[in-house]
Amino acid sequence: MKKIIYYICATLTFMFVGCNDFGDTNINPETIDRESMDYTLMFTNVQQYCYGTEYEAWRNGLIYISAMIQHTASTQSHWNGDKYTYNAAYNSAYWERMYPNAIRDVVDILNNWEGKENHLTEYNMARVLKVLLMQRMTDLYGDVPYTEAGQAYNLTIHSPKYDTQEFIYNDLLKELNEVGTYLNQVSSSSIGSADIMYGGDITKWKKFTYSLMLRVAMRLSKVDPAKAETWVKTAVAGGLFESNDDNGIMEHPGAVTSNNSCEPFGKIYCHEDPGAYRMSESFVNLLKNTHDPRLIYLCSVVPDPSEKIGGGNWQMGDTTAIAQIGLPNGYDQTTEGSTNIENHPNYPGSMNKYSVVNRYTYARIDAPTFILTYAENQLLLAEAAYRGWISGSAETYYNSGVTAAMKQFQQFGITGISDSKINEYLAQNPYNENTALEQINTQYYINTFSDEYESFANWRRSGYPVLTPVDYIGNVTNGTIPRRFTYHTNEASINQENYLKAVANLSNGDRMNSRIWWDVE
Repeated sequence: MKKIIYYICATLTFMFVGCNDFGDTNINPETIDRESMDYTLMFTNVQQYCYGTEYEAWRNGLIYISAMIQHTASTQSHWNGDKYTYNAAYNSAYWERMYPNAIRDVVDILNNWEGKENHLTEYNMARVLKVLLMQRMTDLYGDVPYTEAGQAYNLTIHSPKYDTQEFIYNDLLKELNEVGTYLNQVSSSSIGSADIMYGGDITKWKKFTYSLMLRVAMRLSKVDPAKAETWVKTAVAGGLFESNDDNGIMEHPGAVTSNNSCEPFGKIYCHEDPGAYRMSESFVNLLKNTHDPRLIYLCSVVPDPSEKIGGGNWQMGDTTAIAQIGLPNGYDQTTEGSTNIENHPNYPGSMNKYSVVNRYTYARIDAPTFILTYAENQLLLAEAAYRGWISGSAETYYNSGVTAAMKQFQQFGITGISDSKINEYLAQNPYNENTALEQINTQYYINTFSDEYESFANWRRSGYPVLTPVDYIGNVTNGTIPRRFTYHTNEASINQENYLKAVANLSNGDRMNSRIWWDVE
């Protein structure tokens, strides 16, 4: 974390260095210019933004997405996603945090390292980070600044054009293909511990690159299945993750609540907003109805979940399966009518009897962040095999994906789910060719809990699991689950021409129920 803080301080100093040439008298020995900047520190900082901060994770990821797709639920009015109400600032949080920070920085890294023989490997690794960040950005909003993004300093572009999502996706795949080809030719990197995901391990970076290509390619399954098939085959040929040991994970040892060194979602679950949410009824029932052994590792019933970690009475709660109860989405605690949760026929008598996120796993400030996983790969391959795009058995990929997803709990530093429990679950919920797409993508939805950006994207792409929307008074989507976020409010004034062109490409204008390019009906 010291490296990240050092870089932020150095950048702020660098931004205000004077431009006049007064010789040595104008040199401040305590500032860092472009030539003396250690860009490996900036690389670390970009990786930190890849797992995010509590700012955008709280607003986009949890307050909106997790409740919209019914991983969680809330009776609180500021959890807008539970009832599809509108908050402009929360809608634009990811945009507001990433463009002037992560995307600016990764573009600066690429501009500095491009063409430098001693940094070609690190340059290509940074290209992958840009793909990861920009895929999320375009998935959340649609057409966005891409080719001109982050170029205010280098090319003085202050009103960047919006590239179409189709163009962006084509370029993301091109970038990953070029990086994969390059990484096949090298065996080492000089970045070392500045790479907080893989420590510069090129073999793992190559697998990560092609595994990310698989994710990007599968996003095109509705809008351009032929192209999706082509790129899925390219990813498979390149070499994907082979086990959970290859997972793209950011660890957070020694995390504390006073800074961004911790896992952002975990910090919100246990410290920033612990009493505002509960686990969704539909999610808990999905796990219960299929006798899913993950239930007890995802949920807990806590006597007072509003008590913050470190507050003196931190309790882990009851994690037994029978105790878990999910909160229905679309309810409040303020009205007098049918939307008041206390008037629900199954109200358990207290809000504290509803489940929250398990405090041994995801609701920890030091919980690992899963960026991209072997389980995801296997489930996407199951779908690709089902569609006839690749060889192999869809059932085998499916079973492998479910097994990996359950074994993934070991990466929280706990024993996790036994082989016998996994086999029992697969026997009770066998792969069925007639419902394959629903089964596969429902498993993806469970596995990507707490990676809400990815879970939201794959739910829109696949349509699974089938969720029952709410129609709360004052919602802005006509009672349908939102499909995107609205652009940053400043764009309509400071980048109006480009903003209006992007809005014209949306099915229903700059609204939350408009569909982006790949999200065709």
